[in-house]
Amino acid sequence: MLILNKTAGVFFKPSRRKIYEFLGSFHFHPGKLFLHKLVLGIETSCDDTAAAVVDETGNVLGEAIHSQTEVHLKTGGIIPPVAQQLHRENIQRIVQEALSASEVSPSELSAIATTIKPGLALSLGVARRLSLIKHPECSTMSGGKAIEHLAKQGNRLHFDFQPPMQRAKNCDFSFSGLQHVIDKMIMQKEKEEGIEQGQILSSAADIAAAVQHTVACHIAKRTHRAILFCKQRGLLQPSSAVLVVSGGVASNLYIRKALEIVTNATQCTLLCPPARLCTDNGIMIAWNGVERLRAGLGILHNTEGIRYEPKCPLGVDISKEVGEAAIKVPRLKMKI
Repeated sequence: MLILNKTAGVFFKPSRRKIYEFLGSFHFHPGKLFLHKLVLGIETSCDDTAAAVVDETGNVLGEAIHSQTEVHLKTGGIIPPVAQQLHRENIQRIVQEALSASEVSPSELSAIATTIKPGLALSLGVARRLSLIKHPECSTMSGGKAIEHLAKQGNRLHFDFQPPMQRAKNCDFSFSGLQHVIDKMIMQKEKEEGIEQGQILSSAADIAAAVQHTVACHIAKRTHRAILFCKQRGLLQPSSAVLVVSGGVASNLYIRKALEIVTNATQCTLLCPPARLCTDNGIMIAWNGVERLRAGLGILHNTEGIRYEPKCPLGVDISKEVGEAAIKVPRLKMKI
C-alpha cells in the first residue's frame, strides 16, 4: 500500500476508522495480469471526493469525482465538518466507480495512494463578501471561478489596490492585509450606494477585476524574485529552467498570463496542467503514487502507519537566506 502527500488545498480528514476499514478491505497481488503497475489514487483533501486509476506509463484508465460545490455555495464557503461528512458518504461509491470505469479489480492494483498532507487554503472571503452567489451569472460557480468570470466584465483601473508586502524582499505570499483593505472598500461602496451587506454592488465587476489583478501581480513578483534568486545561486539551468504552476490557482487564466510575463522575462518555460487537472482530482494523487512507488518512498503495507498531518512544509525553508539576499525585482509591465 502506498501513502503519499498532496501540497494543495485545504485538508479535511475523513474518519480514520472509516478510511482504515475501507483501505483494509482491499487485497493486493502486485503485478498480477497487467504489464504495467497500476495505482489507485484517492483525493479527499478539500471539497471534492475523487479517485482514479493510472498505470506507470501515464495512462488514465478510469476516474470518478463527486463535487461538493453545490452544497458549499449555499454557505458561502467550505465548512470543514460538512465536507468531512460528505467525504464519508461518497468515498466508497467514488472508488468503486473509478475501478469499474478502469475495468480493474482491487486485486490487480500495485498500490493505493491517498492524500495525507495539505497545502495552503485559498481564502474565499472576497467570493463571500461580494455575495456573488446572488449574481445570476455566478450563482453556480465556486468563489475563484466567480471572481475570474466577473472580472472579465469589470475595469480594474476603477480601484487601486496595492500588492501586499512590497517592502519585504522575500518570496512569501500574504493576502490578509489585502483582504482587510478590500473589505473596507466594499463597506464604503455599500454606504455610497445605499445598500445592505449581502446585496450586489453595481461596482462588483470592477472590484473583482482589481482584486484579481492585484493578486496576480503579487504572485508574479514573488515568483519573479524566486527565479532570480535560484539563477543567482546556480540552482537553475540557464537554458532549460522550467516553472511549473499547478493547483487551484493555476486554473485562473489571468494569473497564468501574469506568470507567463515573468517566465518570458527570465528566459524560463511555463508549464501548467490542463485546467480540469488543476482542481481536486484523483489522477494527480495516483501519478504521485506511481512516482513514489518507483522511488520506494512512503510505502506502507498496512493502515496502521497512516499519519494525517495538519501542515505540509515544502522542502527546506531558505526564506531567511532569500530575504538576506535582498534581490531587487525589475518592474514588469503587466499588460494582461
